[in-house]
Amino acid sequence: MTQAEIKPPLFSKDTDTKGALEVLRWAYETYGDKLVYGCSFGIEGIVLIHLIAQVKPDAKIVFLDTDLHFKETYETIERTKERYPTLQIELKKPTLTLEQQASEYGDELWKTAPNQCCNIRKIEPLQEVLQASDAWISGLRREQSETRAKTEFVNDDPRFKSTKICPLIHWTWKDVWRYVSKYDLPYNILHDQGYPSIGCEKCTVPAFTMDDLRSGRWQGKGKTECGLHG
Repeated sequence: MTQAEIKPPLFSKDTDTKGALEVLRWAYETYGDKLVYGCSFGIEGIVLIHLIAQVKPDAKIVFLDTDLHFKETYETIERTKERYPTLQIELKKPTLTLEQQASEYGDELWKTAPNQCCNIRKIEPLQEVLQASDAWISGLRREQSETRAKTEFVNDDPRFKSTKICPLIHWTWKDVWRYVSKYDLPYNILHDQGYPSIGCEKCTVPAFTMDDLRSGRWQGKGKTECGLHG
């Protein structure tokens, strides 16, 4: 069956997980080992990992390791590995080390050309991962930003020539935290310190308003996305 022939059913958001568990069951039944979760290990990612573990305990999960993440993020990954030992969690690094990148493009590329830095350290590594996959999972929620407000459960992804599955589109920030609390899930402690959205350490500060949960990302750079989602 080709990508064009795969027709997802109409998923209801009126379930205990607002459609998330049902979407994941369909996705793994449809794509099997050709489905990968690109996880940032933010709070939405922790929820998705818990849901995925119920559907496919040996699922492949990839973290784009830019070598620029907070130490708290790496600590969260280790705690998650302990909680879900059968999941295949891979840290995918860019082709260029930070030293090689500085030599070729100049020091602190994230300051001088943040889009190029994201391309080298996030987009190209994900492209490599998705070459061996037919679809990928993302933790996007419609509530997060205007650019994500029209995200569907199943999306064509022309940038990566893939299909992007977004099980949490109908979840609110409160829904996410209620779920984490209910199941006592491990999460990045930076969330308790004013960081609702956590990316690379060089480009993330505490959010100045909870009305925009991504307001702490790339401040002053005229940039709202790393490029993975548009």
